[in-house]
Amino acid sequence: MAEAIMLWAIPAFFLLIGIELVAARVMGRAVYRANDAIASLSLGVMSQLAGVFTKALTIGLYAVAVEHVALFELSATSPWVWITGLVLYDFCYYWLHRAGHEVNLLWAAHVVHHQSERYNLTTALRQTSSGALLGWVFYLPMAVLGFPLEVFAVVAVIDLLYQFWIHTELVPKLGWFDRVFASPSNHRAHHAVNERYLDKNYGGLFILWDRLFGTFVEEDDADPVVYGTRAPLRSFNPLWANLEVYAALWRDTWRTARWRDRLRLWFGKPGWRPADLQAIDPKPAFDIGRAEFNPPASRARTVYVAVNFALLLVPAVHFLTSAGAMPAWQSGGYALGLVASLVVLGALMERKPWAKPLEALRWVLMALGMIAALA
Repeated sequence: MAEAIMLWAIPAFFLLIGIELVAARVMGRAVYRANDAIASLSLGVMSQLAGVFTKALTIGLYAVAVEHVALFELSATSPWVWITGLVLYDFCYYWLHRAGHEVNLLWAAHVVHHQSERYNLTTALRQTSSGALLGWVFYLPMAVLGFPLEVFAVVAVIDLLYQFWIHTELVPKLGWFDRVFASPSNHRAHHAVNERYLDKNYGGLFILWDRLFGTFVEEDDADPVVYGTRAPLRSFNPLWANLEVYAALWRDTWRTARWRDRLRLWFGKPGWRPADLQAIDPKPAFDIGRAEFNPPASRARTVYVAVNFALLLVPAVHFLTSAGAMPAWQSGGYALGLVASLVVLGALMERKPWAKPLEALRWVLMALGMIAALA
C-alpha cells in the first residue's frame, strides 16, 4: 500500500512543481534555476533507486522486531493505532532528523537534502541514498510498542508526503498553523545557513517537538534566509553529492594522529576537526555572501539536459515497478546504468570536458540495451 501511494504521488509532485514554477514567474520571484532543480530531481531519483535495495533493511528489520520483541499486539483496524502511530512516527523522525544535524556520521547522509542553494519543491525530492543504513534504528520504539508493519509503512509515507509542500518560498507565514505544525516558514529557517537559524526546526509534521525540546526558531524577515550548507557541494554530480562528506571523513580519519580524534570525527558534531588537521589544513572561513554554484551553460545545453532527464524518468519508473521481479544481477546493472546516466547529465551541466564523450557512449549503450531487450 505504501509503495502504491508513492507511485501515485510522483505525477502529483511534478504537477505541483510546474504550478510553483509558473506562480514564481508571475510573482517575479527567482525561485528556480534549471541546473539546480535537475540536480535535486536527480538525487530524488537516485534515492528511490537505492530504496529498492535498502527496503529489506528498513522494512525487513522492522518486521523482525515487531514480530519478536513487541510488548503489545496493536490492531491495524483501530483508528487510534493509526493516529498514535503517525504522531509517534513524527516524534521518532524528530530525533533522527536532529541527530542528522548533530552527529557527523548521520550528517554525511542527511547533508544531501541541504546542498541545494535554492529552495523550492524540487528541494523536497532531494533525498539521501544512504540514510536507510542507520535511520531504521530510530523507529525501533514503534516496533517494540507493537505498531503493525503496515501501519509503520503507511504513516512513514504520510509523514514524508506532508513534508513536500513545506519546501517553498511562495507560501508566507500562516499564523497559528506555524505554532503547531511544520510549515513553509518554519522549514525555510531549517534549511538556512544563517547563524540564528542553524540546526533548528527538525519536526516533520509537528513543530511542537521543537518547541518542547528547545530547537525552535521563528523565521525573521529582518534576517533573510540563505540556503545551502556551510561547506558548499559545488557540483551537480548526484553520486558525489552522496559521497562527499563520507569521503572527507575518511580522509581526515586517515590523516589525524589520535584515535580519540578519529572517533570524534565520525560521532562528533559536523564541522569539528582535530587540532592537528586544522593546523596543517585549515578550513576556510564560512562566507554567507558567497556566489551560488552556477556554471555558465547555453540554452541549448540546458534544454538538452532537461529533455534527457525527462526521458530518463521513463526507465526509472519502469525499474521501480519491475525491479522486484528481476534477478539481482539484472536489477543491480539496471540501477547502475540509471545512476551513470544521471552522473553524465550532471557533468554536462558542469561543462566537464569528459561529459560529451561519455554522453555519446551512453546513447550507444542505451541503443544496444534496447536492441537486446527487443531481441
